[in-house]
Amino acid sequence: MKLDIRSNTLAQASGITTDALIILWSQDAKESGELAQWISLALRKEDFRDNAGAVLQSYGMPGVKARHVLAVSVGKGQTGELRKAIRAAWTALQGKPIRALHIQWVGPAASPETLTWLLTELADVSYVYASTLSKPQHRKLAKVVMGQPQVSPAQAQAVARAQALVQGIELAKEWANRPGNHATPNHLAQAARALARRPGIQCKVLGPREVERLGMGAFLAVARGAAEPLRFIVLEYKSRKAQAAPVVLVGKGITFDTGGISIKPAAEMDEMKFDMSGAASVLGVFEALSQLQPELHVVGLIPATENMPDGQAIKPGDVVTSMSGQTIEILNTDAEGRLVLCDALCYAARYKPAAVIDIATLTGACVIALGGVRTGLFSPDDELAQALMRAGESSQDLCWRMPLDDEYAEGLKSRFADVANVAGRAAGSVTAAKFLQRFTGEFAWAHLDIAGTAWRSGANKGATGRPVALLLEYLLSLRGRTAPGPSARSRSPKA
Repeated sequence: MKLDIRSNTLAQASGITTDALIILWSQDAKESGELAQWISLALRKEDFRDNAGAVLQSYGMPGVKARHVLAVSVGKGQTGELRKAIRAAWTALQGKPIRALHIQWVGPAASPETLTWLLTELADVSYVYASTLSKPQHRKLAKVVMGQPQVSPAQAQAVARAQALVQGIELAKEWANRPGNHATPNHLAQAARALARRPGIQCKVLGPREVERLGMGAFLAVARGAAEPLRFIVLEYKSRKAQAAPVVLVGKGITFDTGGISIKPAAEMDEMKFDMSGAASVLGVFEALSQLQPELHVVGLIPATENMPDGQAIKPGDVVTSMSGQTIEILNTDAEGRLVLCDALCYAARYKPAAVIDIATLTGACVIALGGVRTGLFSPDDELAQALMRAGESSQDLCWRMPLDDEYAEGLKSRFADVANVAGRAAGSVTAAKFLQRFTGEFAWAHLDIAGTAWRSGANKGATGRPVALLLEYLLSLRGRTAPGPSARSRSPKA
């Protein structure tokens, strides 16, 4: 889907040849011309209202070249109102052969952030999954143009960023949505190698032997029950001018999670194909970076395997040795994500990173705590946590900082190993983060628990592509900056 922006008024939009014209009408709109009169009349007759999401529709309007014309109220233009308006407009057009769409903004000039939100929301609501259907109905919408009376360089840049972001989010959705037999560890490795054909991106893929030589005993333990061989995927994006230490993104890549010997209930187990959404988000970020080519250095690590209950699978009570040398008592084989991540976090240290961020569908407890609205953010580093919070607000890919008090680690104590892989049920998302924190060394680290935000259940079941927007916003905020080392940072052990 190609995104663009054009300088034109509402009156000029009448002469644009397109399949559909969506007029985003704000309460502060002050326009003249036939389209404005049409909307004003409907407002006076109460056939159209200022409530966000209200739709006024016409087909084949005289003097207008677009076949379909929709006026949609955005209320006061708040984020939630914009989302409601875009979704209402697309619902009205759904099922129609819309290939080209012009969106005319009417009212005070839209901010760059607003333009990005609008376009990514349209992409989300019009997204179609087709990869494993025998007769796929692909998205027909191929071109979207935003219209404004004046277009600033910042607005044009926002649309270019939205283009890259949409491509990244949709790549993440694609891989997260694919069934487990169409998204094996090897399939993910192939997707990563395809990204490495882009300028500035390199890819290295390690198999079981290389992982064993590295001493990744926790990762290997999870993979023991799977017939599909594990893959450890290393992506690296580096622009020619980038001088700062890299940011490392670590994405949990459990391509299907049965729970292993601690097997999950059958109900909704199909949704465990989404357990590699962290890995998918890393692929999505690198897709966006390949489009934007920012002055950055970013590394992506994806430990990918299935978690299966084979005769070789790890058992509750087994003790394994991680890459860091720490031994782990496995009390629950369904707490496997933290096992693959802990070895990847240890591997990340070799890059002497400015920051490490892991992304994982880690705990059901985070879903209970935050639902599907905000991603759980855990970090002992105030500066990193605040930067991620700002990026979430700016991108509207929201997160919420959770505690990491040392007392939460008490439940992870073990008589038979250095640490247990689970504590009790209480504060499960926090104790999982405390487990990971043991493997983060001296680098600045944050953990994003996306168990509640990575996918939707029910009738609209499918991946959301989160937190690609949050991560990209954070990374782009670093351009031209040198992140301070850990000693210069403000650390809050009880954050």
